[in-house]
Amino acid sequence: MDKTVNKEILKVKDLSISFTQYNGLKKETLQTIHNLNVSVHEKEIVAIVGASGSGKSLLAHSILGILPYNAHINGEIYFCGELLTEEKKKMERGKNIALIPQSISYLNPLMKIGPQIRKGDNSFKAKQKCSEILKKYRLDEKIANMYPFQLSGGMIRRVLISTAVYSSPKLILADEPTPGLDSKTLKHIAEHFQELANEGMGVLIITHDLDMALKIANRIVVFYDGITIEDISTDDFSSVDNLNHPYTKALFHAMPQNGFHSFSLEYPLSTSDKKGCSFYNNCSHANCDCLVDIPWKKTNSGFVRCLLEKEEKNALNSF
Repeated sequence: MDKTVNKEILKVKDLSISFTQYNGLKKETLQTIHNLNVSVHEKEIVAIVGASGSGKSLLAHSILGILPYNAHINGEIYFCGELLTEEKKKMERGKNIALIPQSISYLNPLMKIGPQIRKGDNSFKAKQKCSEILKKYRLDEKIANMYPFQLSGGMIRRVLISTAVYSSPKLILADEPTPGLDSKTLKHIAEHFQELANEGMGVLIITHDLDMALKIANRIVVFYDGITIEDISTDDFSSVDNLNHPYTKALFHAMPQNGFHSFSLEYPLSTSDKKGCSFYNNCSHANCDCLVDIPWKKTNSGFVRCLLEKEEKNALNSF
């Protein structure tokens, strides 16, 4: 991939998302995402990696403007240098910003594939473009006249990609795009995402699968308990010495090729007045300084939200 700095397509700055709910007659606020930071450039694939249920998908929903009515958002989202207001989200959604959803339920089971990709446009030009996109993703043109239930899981994944790229968007949001796929299909999906990036699009993948992310992405943003804790180049995962945050190191050691070392987590409850490092209860190096807000600091290849000094980080490599 070209190493030059390309135009920034997406910039999420200090994004926080909370939900208002009632416990009996008592009104409560549940803070789900805290100070999330991420950026995506042209020709770049960025993967946000975090445990299932940690709130990662809410990022995609906030960018698209499809959060539920009881959601409250703070922070800023910029798209191609412009503030992404709620009105602008509606304008860009499905056009310049497209979603590759996690579930095939996003496809209408009673509608043929072709009209879904074309978004109802039955013109000759639209059908021709649809045919070209199907060929590009190694799908037979006959699929346009088939229903979702007639396709395999791998074919459905490619249909979802085809539906997203039909409008030639600038930004692709892929929410858990590779669950349960075999290695051969995963390789093809990785190739598809690289093709999108090569065409100038920015791709943001949201996943719990670090191993998959390392095969596809250029940068990894580590997400824990609703907070981005590290932003680092994929190349830096070649050695644990390059990683900065204790949780990132723990993920590294938990990978099969790195020893498959399991670790337990004491997950704190997300609240509106939460302070300090979210990994505090699980870190052997935590101290009272970690109980205040941790800044998002620049590192050699990205950013980290941690107070560990260099000598302490070296001592943590056996974590």
